[in-house]
This record gives sequence, C-alpha cells and structure tokens, in this order.
Amino acid sequence: MKNLVLLGGGYGNMRVLLRLLPNQLPEDVTITLVDKFPYHSLKTEYYALAAGTISDQEVRVNFPEHPRLNLLFGEVTSIDLENKQVLIKDKEPVAYDDLVVGLGCEDTYHNVPGAKEYTHSIQSIDKSRRTYQTLSNMPAGSKVGIVGAGLSGIELASELRESRPDLEIILFDRGHRILKDFPERLSKYIHKWFVDHGVEVVNNANITKVEPHTLYNHDDAYPMNAVVWTAGIQPNEVVREMPVEKDRSGRVKLSQYHNLPTDEHVYVVGDCASLPHAPSAQLAEEQAEQIVQVLLKRWKGEALPEELPEIKLKGILGSLGKKQGFGFVADRAITGRVARFLKSGVLWMYRYHNG
Repeated sequence: MKNLVLLGGGYGNMRVLLRLLPNQLPEDVTITLVDKFPYHSLKTEYYALAAGTISDQEVRVNFPEHPRLNLLFGEVTSIDLENKQVLIKDKEPVAYDDLVVGLGCEDTYHNVPGAKEYTHSIQSIDKSRRTYQTLSNMPAGSKVGIVGAGLSGIELASELRESRPDLEIILFDRGHRILKDFPERLSKYIHKWFVDHGVEVVNNANITKVEPHTLYNHDDAYPMNAVVWTAGIQPNEVVREMPVEKDRSGRVKLSQYHNLPTDEHVYVVGDCASLPHAPSAQLAEEQAEQIVQVLLKRWKGEALPEELPEIKLKGILGSLGKKQGFGFVADRAITGRVARFLKSGVLWMYRYHNG
C-alpha cells in the first residue's frame, strides 16, 4: 500500500483531497494529512478574525473523512528526503511514497530591527488570535500602525476601522500609491475609502526600526500602541532548511510537473513553490489541480503530457469592510458593492465544496 503524505492542511492540499476523495483515490493508496490543527483554516479571512468582525469558528473548516485518509496532528520539524520520511515533534516519523509539501508561509521582516519582536501578525490562526486579543483590548484613542498595504494590510485596516472606529489607524505603504501594480482606478478608490473613513495612509514608507510602542519610518518616530506587520512573506522554516534548489525568495524550484527536479515523488504546493505568480490561495488550488493529475498518471503508469497547461488566475478580490470591495477580474477593475458581493460569493462556494 502506497502512502501519499500531505504536509499542511492549507488551500493546496485541501484541493488535493477534494479531487482524490471519495472516488478517485486508487485502491492501493492511502493518504496521511499532517497539520498542527484539527481543521482547515480560511487564511484569506484572518484579517477579519484579527479585527474582531468574525468569530474563530467562521474561519475553521473540518477536514474530510474517508476510510483511507489518516489525520495526524502535530508540528513538522524536518523532511528527510534521503530516507523518505517526515519528522514530527514528539511523534514517530512518518514514511511516505509520495509527498506534497504545503506548509505555507510566515512573515519576513526584511532585516528591520525589532520588527519580529515588537509587531503582531496575521500569518497563522494562532497569531491572528493573539492579534485580535491585543487590538480588541486597546483603550479608545489608541494608535495602531499597519505595515504593508498589500491585500492583507488593506483588508485589515478597513475591517479594523469598522470594528473599532475609536482607534487611530495608520497604514504604511512602500509604494507611491496603494496596489501600484494594478490599475490606478483601484488605487484611487481604495485611497478615497481610507480618507473618507479616517484611516491615514503613508505612501513611500520605509520602516527602518521598530521599538516597543514606536515605529520608525525613514527614521521619523511614530508613537504606536500596537503594530501589525503585513509587509511580506517567506516559506515556512522547514522548507527553507530543505537541501534543495531555491529561488531568491527562498521558494523551492520545481520541474514543470511540480515535483523536485531530483525527486519525482516530492511535490511542493502553494506559498513554498517557486512559480511565475505571487503566492495566493487561488494559485495553490490551481497548482494542486495539476499535481493531482500528475499523481494519478504516475500511479497508473501512464505517460505524462509533454507539458502542462499554463496556470491562469482569475484575478483578485478584496474587501473594504462589510459593504464595499475592490477587484481586478478578467482584466477589469471592479469596485463597490459588486466586488464585495463577489468576494462573499467566492467564500460561500468554497465553504460549500469543502465544508
């Protein structure tokens, strides 16, 4: 009996499970899913959990059940490629025949002194919980700095404004305008929303140091009661320590079939994989679709296609509180209630298929 081991219950490996179970898994294959938590977490909604506008239960989805799906809950400490096993804290090693590494990402602090020690995070569900505790317990008039005006920073700032209108919120953006790689119409719409709702946006920011209760932008001191860091990600530490070739961002270089060039039995999905697109839940799911097709053909002894189709993403959707939103879909910028409705619909569909 072959053992397919899935490391991490994120979007990529959830899509693997969705496609293999209940009927596509060969009779001679079992699956072992390893995750720290006994549920899948909706990482795209961590901003709302941290802001306090949704409950913890609303970002949790149960893993599927199947007679040949084994769930193992623990912390992966390393991957032994030579002996084909995964080491797990305080548990016996798990042997694999095929392995899909989907351990996700963590914050990267760009060597900014004090950033790791004195900022909060929304990169994991437990860190988002702690951030919520800090933000929800702050007295009225407290100052909150959010570093990074990508999708996570924008959504957190807007959601926190609706949750805590009594706070002073400052969003620090490295670019000359928000979402500078997207149409200017989107940037202006988001910026206007922040102006109208009393969120200060600092463009061309360069955070040089973080101290307790102080954030330094170009060495100018900003007194803060709390700082949340949303200014970049890097692969999980276990992946960073793997003795394989990586790109400049520390993501694993793969063959066109999404496996290690030196090992066709080890695949990497999602935030840890070196791909032509920026990491996202959508990208992880599309990559997982191809990994499943490759696995099925290899298990059946069938020839692989000469090349796989190019992964094409549908676009992005973001929220500005509970009523407004923005997006770039099919090369079109969309704003307002329609964008927010579309995002809510995508989330509903995901829960329907995976819940």
